[in-house]
Amino acid sequence: MASKPLLHPRNQHRDGYDFARLLADSPDLAGFTTLNPSGGTTIDFKDAKAVRALNRALLKTHYGIDDWDIPETYLCPPIPGRVDYIHYLADLLAEADRGRIPRGPGIRALDIGTGASLVYPLTGLREYGWSFTGADIDPVSIASAQAICERNALPIELRQQPDAENIFKGLLTADDLFHVTLCNPPFHASMEEAQKGTERKWRNLGHGKSKALNFGGQNAELWCEGGEIGFLSTMITQSRIYAEQCLWFTSLVSKKYNLRVLERLLRDARVDEMRMVEMAQGQKTSRFIAWTYYPRRQRSL
Repeated sequence: MASKPLLHPRNQHRDGYDFARLLADSPDLAGFTTLNPSGGTTIDFKDAKAVRALNRALLKTHYGIDDWDIPETYLCPPIPGRVDYIHYLADLLAEADRGRIPRGPGIRALDIGTGASLVYPLTGLREYGWSFTGADIDPVSIASAQAICERNALPIELRQQPDAENIFKGLLTADDLFHVTLCNPPFHASMEEAQKGTERKWRNLGHGKSKALNFGGQNAELWCEGGEIGFLSTMITQSRIYAEQCLWFTSLVSKKYNLRVLERLLRDARVDEMRMVEMAQGQKTSRFIAWTYYPRRQRSL
C-alpha cells in the first residue's frame, strides 16, 4: 500500500502496510490479499471480511493484540487514522510537562463510545502505556470489548452508560480523575441520513448501491438525535459539571462547518482554552476539538 507521510510522525503506519510482515504474523490474511495495478500487495477494501482481517493483523503485529475480533456489522475502524488521534493527544498532554511525551499508567484516559473494537484503548495502551476506561451505551459493544480484554489479559476498565440522554452523567463518579477524554461521536441525525451517507461512501468506493459498508456500524455508532452537534452540545454542557475532574476534554469533529457552532458553545461554557487540531491523512483531513477549564498555570500531569 502507498505510504502515508502526512500521518503523525510517531504513527507506525506512515510507510503504509508491510504485508510481508503482516502475513508472517497472520497467515490467515493471505486469503484476502490481492495485487494492485502496480503489482503491490493490498486487500479489497470493499470487502468487510478483508477489512476485519487486516485490522486483526495490524493489531497483532504492531500492538501485540493476539486475539481480536468484533461482531459482524459493527464498526471496524481503520487503524492508521484512529491511532493518529492518540498521538496528537499525547502531544497535547505533553504541553503540561515541558514537551515530554507522557507515558505509563499514571496517565488516565476516558474513551467515550469505545465501541466493539476497543480501538483507542488498545492502541493507546500499547503505544504509551496509559490507563484507559472505555465507555459505551451499547451492551453488545461492551460485551465485545470485555471479551477482547479477557482474551488478551488487558487492564482496561469498561463501563456502560445507562442513559442515552447523558454522556458524562451517570458514568463518572466523584472520585474519577482523568487527564484526557476522547470520542468519535455519531455523525448523523437520523437513520435515514446515516443510510444516505453509507450509500454515498459505497458509491465513492466504486461498488454501486448498498445498504452495508465495509467498515460497518450500528445505529448508536452512526447516528443520534441531533446528530454530531447535538451529541457534542451535550458533551460540552456536561463537561462543566466535571470541569475539575479532567484536564482536557476532546472529541473528533467530522464536519468542518460544525466548528463555528462548537466554538460558540465552548465560549458559552466559559472554558479557559479551546483548541482545534487538524490531522492530515492522505487526501482526507480530520480534526478534533479540545477544551480545558484549567488555567495554564494549573495544568500538570
